[in-house]
Amino acid sequence: MAKFFGTNGIRGVFSEDFTLEFVHDMTLAIATYFKKGPILVGYDGRESSQIIAKVVCSAINYAGLDSNNAGLVPTPCLEYAVKKLGYSGGIMITASHNPPQYNGIKLAANDGVEISREDELIIEDIFLKKNWIKNPSKWGITEKEDRTINVYVDGITSQIDLQKIKSKNLKVVLDLGNGAQAVTAPIFCKSLGCEIFLINEKIDGLFPGRGSEPTPQNLSELSKTVQQNNADLGIAFDGDGDRSIFCDNNGDILTGDKSALVLTKFILQKNPNSLVVTCLNSGSNIELVANEFNSKVIRTKVGSVEVSRKMVPTNALIGFEENGGFMFGKHNQVRDGCMTLALMLEFLATSEKTLSEEISSLPPSFTTKDKVACSQEDSKKLIQSLKEEFPNSDTTDGIKITSNSKNWVMIRPSGTESIIRIYGEAETQQKLDTLMSKYLQKVRSVISDNTFKTNL
Repeated sequence: MAKFFGTNGIRGVFSEDFTLEFVHDMTLAIATYFKKGPILVGYDGRESSQIIAKVVCSAINYAGLDSNNAGLVPTPCLEYAVKKLGYSGGIMITASHNPPQYNGIKLAANDGVEISREDELIIEDIFLKKNWIKNPSKWGITEKEDRTINVYVDGITSQIDLQKIKSKNLKVVLDLGNGAQAVTAPIFCKSLGCEIFLINEKIDGLFPGRGSEPTPQNLSELSKTVQQNNADLGIAFDGDGDRSIFCDNNGDILTGDKSALVLTKFILQKNPNSLVVTCLNSGSNIELVANEFNSKVIRTKVGSVEVSRKMVPTNALIGFEENGGFMFGKHNQVRDGCMTLALMLEFLATSEKTLSEEISSLPPSFTTKDKVACSQEDSKKLIQSLKEEFPNSDTTDGIKITSNSKNWVMIRPSGTESIIRIYGEAETQQKLDTLMSKYLQKVRSVISDNTFKTNL
């Protein structure tokens, strides 16, 4: 198992377990893995990101490779530019949706997609053995990369019907979450002739508006702004701009599953006989939608890396996570908040219905998730205890306890925080509430029992 890489890159509390010394040495290992430059470096708006970027670029140069600094950009912007501009790889400095004190590193291979789990282990091995490039024949240099944002926005617009969207004069509320999409999403929407209303538009690494992760609980301002301005839709991005949560025209916040179903149906209507990749914790309705268009669904472990890296060899058209991470293979096989917004705008421009009406026409779906604070040690004990209690369950990723395709609960340790995540789906809201209540109680009971025994 990986020691440093979690579900999505390396993350830690800056100056505690994610120090400049650690960043420097890990970058030497990364540069050794990439073998040659140039490497594209970008960062989000966290307070520590710029200083980390300087250390990263210097370490790349110290290993003899050239680097280019793209500055403050969303993660999918950096990833797309790596592919489009011909870089050997990319390093994005971000902790995504984690609290402000965190920072981290996400890596992109030369195809613009996150590196595989196997490659993460190769980098860790180089790091642990300090087997990185030493005394290169020449030092590398760092230059500025100014093309990244334009290349990214142009790439997105090339995938959609611009004139159709422009003709509709759509009203869009953008909750930028004080994050990195503030440098791209408004530019993109204005280029489509949309009337936009901005929330939390100032980049601020402390995320004072509503935090770095968009959740139904913290998007009340988005909902209210959509209703007040009679907007066609609203969207909220996470800290590094690769995930997006939508709000319909009535002000109702959509789960990532629901928005993914709408978009998947829209895309598959034009591209039947396609492949969709999603995680084990996504709702069951995706199979119903895919079957309607003679398409197939592949399930993976949780994590964008798992989905992205399955999309590449299978040439999948669509990938998604229930947390609002949506991937459109024709653009790039990574989560992309702005590309997802573009697809939703095109969908609304071609539909005779409002977004809320489109949502109501989907098969009924009742899904939810919760989390419980839990140490890594207690997480292991909890999963082991549940495996013993439910021996016939799917243990591919944590444990998924299933009655049937419409009634299940999945419990797994987070790969980015010291928490246990609990996901559930049921046939009715009442059944879902009962199911989640039962397993939340069970999880807390096992954790507290383990803590009690440890303290004896």
